[in-house]
Amino acid sequence: MAWAPWGCCLWLVLLCATAWSHSDAANLERTDVRNCSSSPPFLPVTAVNTTARIAALRQQIKAQNLSAYIIPDTDAHMSEYIGSQDDRRAWITGFTGTAGTAVVTMDKAALWTDSRYWTQAERQMDCNWELHRTGAIASWILAEIPAGGRVGFDPFLFSINSWQSYDVALQDSNIELVSITANLVDLVWGSERPLLPSQPVYALQKDFTGSTWQDKVADIRNQMQQHSKAPTAVLLSSLDETAWLFNLRSSDIPYNPFFYSYTLLTNNSIRLFANKSRFSPETLQYLNSSCTGAMCVQFEDYDQVRDSIQAYAQGDVRIWIGTSYTTYGLYEVIPEDKLVEDTYSPVMVTKAVKNSKEQALLKDTHVRDAVAVIRYLVWLEKNVPQGTVDEFSGAEFLEKLRGEEDYFSGSSFETISASGLNAALAHYSPSAEVHRKLSTDEMYLVDSGGQYWDGTTDITRTVHWGTPSAFQKETYTRVLMGNIDLSRLVFPASTSGRVVEAFARKALWDVGLNYGHGTGHGIGNFLCVHEWPVGFQSNNIAMAKGMFTSIEPGYYQDGEFGIRIEDVALVVEAQTKYPGTYLTFEVVTLVPYDRNLIDVNLLSPEQLQYVNRYYQTIRNKVGPELLRRQLQDEYEWLQRHTEPLAARAPHTSSVAYMVAACTVTILSWNS
Repeated sequence: MAWAPWGCCLWLVLLCATAWSHSDAANLERTDVRNCSSSPPFLPVTAVNTTARIAALRQQIKAQNLSAYIIPDTDAHMSEYIGSQDDRRAWITGFTGTAGTAVVTMDKAALWTDSRYWTQAERQMDCNWELHRTGAIASWILAEIPAGGRVGFDPFLFSINSWQSYDVALQDSNIELVSITANLVDLVWGSERPLLPSQPVYALQKDFTGSTWQDKVADIRNQMQQHSKAPTAVLLSSLDETAWLFNLRSSDIPYNPFFYSYTLLTNNSIRLFANKSRFSPETLQYLNSSCTGAMCVQFEDYDQVRDSIQAYAQGDVRIWIGTSYTTYGLYEVIPEDKLVEDTYSPVMVTKAVKNSKEQALLKDTHVRDAVAVIRYLVWLEKNVPQGTVDEFSGAEFLEKLRGEEDYFSGSSFETISASGLNAALAHYSPSAEVHRKLSTDEMYLVDSGGQYWDGTTDITRTVHWGTPSAFQKETYTRVLMGNIDLSRLVFPASTSGRVVEAFARKALWDVGLNYGHGTGHGIGNFLCVHEWPVGFQSNNIAMAKGMFTSIEPGYYQDGEFGIRIEDVALVVEAQTKYPGTYLTFEVVTLVPYDRNLIDVNLLSPEQLQYVNRYYQTIRNKVGPELLRRQLQDEYEWLQRHTEPLAARAPHTSSVAYMVAACTVTILSWNS
């Protein structure tokens, strides 16, 4: 076809329009994001006016004789999720994304966040703020702050590594990094700041714990005595550490059943830094709080932890810390010669390995969770063709179904309910305002989980109710192959997850595809859904029998669809032909994969055998529970979706067979 001149002009117009739509200049015509270069500046209705907040903060900065103030997006325990009263960066900037750091100087205010949140930041921030998409924060500070300047920060919001990185970057600049324990944003926030949580702290029933808190304390003390540096105390800063140690739970943190606390465990005392008024008389008695012996929990005020640790460190002591979760606010008051440092505390490492009772509890949790997810998939299969389900209403209904299960305490994270192109965003979550309809013409990805008294769950399934493309089926099947290959892998004990992680990617790598997120994470017993230090990253500890991890390869076609298949698996001892200590995984998630998306011809005989054994396990464990509850539709759905898979003869073989058959027939006619 000839390229006519008018076609060339049209092509240029379209090209320019496309380029314009992908540049910052596009904001001139958009009404959903700010445009700070227009006169007057344009702000969407979603933008937050931060003028008064920044002015008040600058007064505090000036009063402290500072040049700048850094505002991270964390709390004093390095929590993955933070309470509303700790969401300082969101309040000062107006930007509510879950990742970002702000810096305010006397004449500028800047925010750094990753690409997931750029559009959201442009919608929520006013023109007081610069949005930085690239570049290191420390480099910007060096460019903006003159020699002799002072940069303030709240030491309780800085990890040890964060402080060290800033300290090194500013070392030769004659710019001082200043630790200020009174948070300046809190001073400005004042009475508008949400109140601290006051819900009761409660002890888990014995049926839902793997061992008593006294046994756990004795075990940690035994590890202290065996340590080569003979620590006299262990300092616990992460909220899940104290919750696990004492079998205590509450609801201070979204999606996590924790309460604000620290623990200082010594050879002969136990100090719990928490709000004592939140503990009932029964819980105080459970903790032996009325005595002073080695197995008696002594309460101290939460806000006094820094002073108390500093006073303790004056003696002939050695304090064992996990540097990943201890903030600089405590680290800086402990003399270097009094520190015993490991990446993770002994509690963090110990709780990663579940005992037999904890394993049984978590397996039971997954049976009930499977019922809820299967009910949801059946409901979707019935209602999506009617056009009555969207991403948000689907996520709400799934939480309702989980809420009908025994021992349910809430979701374990914000549900990722994503249809079509939204599923290509690995961490997309819908809202009441922003969501898409579910359709039989598109793939649908749902990544969700529950908190139950006996365990925590996390599962992802991707489905298609219509006719998927050949590419969609291939990529889904290759993701499944990666899931299978890692799940059935046999490997030496004490192997790090990062060493075997590539097995989940190989089927994608074989055809030049990949995914950009981690392959899995640890999971707790009614604790964190992303429980460190288990997983497949370089900073995870070696795999050990009794650990639980997710296995979740994926593939994301930008602007079209996304696939993720996530199961939770228990690390178990492998049965090998020859003697040796080897491990493998036992998958405890019990929901079938989408048959409509599996190209069985891509699966090896071993992979087919694995899936069919897995399906039989699902039938054996979930089927009786569905029947017990008289969920007949769900039971029949389960039976259909766990029918054994069988490889089909390749198309070329079928053709050859037909040709041979026809030849024989013709010859027989001629004879």
